[in-house]
Amino acid sequence: MLPPPSPYQPPPDQGLPLIYVDEALLVLDKPAGLLTVPGRGPEKADCLAARVQKRFPEALIVHRLDMETSGLVLMARGPAMQRTLSQLFEQRRIHKRYLARVAGRLTPERGAVNLPLITDWPRRPRQMVDHGIGKPSLTHYASLHFDAATQSSRVALEPLTGRSHQLRVHMLSLGHPILGDALYAPEAVRLAAPRLMLHAEWLSFPHPDSTEPVEFTAPCPF
Repeated sequence: MLPPPSPYQPPPDQGLPLIYVDEALLVLDKPAGLLTVPGRGPEKADCLAARVQKRFPEALIVHRLDMETSGLVLMARGPAMQRTLSQLFEQRRIHKRYLARVAGRLTPERGAVNLPLITDWPRRPRQMVDHGIGKPSLTHYASLHFDAATQSSRVALEPLTGRSHQLRVHMLSLGHPILGDALYAPEAVRLAAPRLMLHAEWLSFPHPDSTEPVEFTAPCPF
């Protein structure tokens, strides 16, 4: 049985974590524990989008990270640019790489997980693998380092699709849940880290104005 969810306690607002800004878009380094968009109820109004819009009222979300995940978030400046960037996501022209710490040693050390996902409605927001009606979901992974002391591995993850909780469920399906994952990991793995050990480290795409490739990185905090 999963523990009851903790009250929402977003990290203090210490100024916008801006990585990049121009007339078309913003790139931010979202801290773990902060919602990307408002949740249900006034107690969950504080989020990355709300903080950004205090300074850039026209800024709009293009994609999301889970509250527990840290790292790069792309925002559009205005609805026209939001449509353009959303199309780049749909065309899979926006590439992302995450870093994670997972339980155990991966064998083989690199590969792909191609498992369709769907919401587990009785236990939502959990997702689950469903070969009948699940949506196609593909993740490439590569083990970077195995720590014998903690019996955990540092892994690079590149999702080719953007399903909810995709990386968390795909790593679980391999038998290597992400450390600190309160939704999917067994208790020992859940308690092995103070947070979900998942970080959106790298983002690359053709700039919508110049069409020139741009890329951004955010140092991993763990």
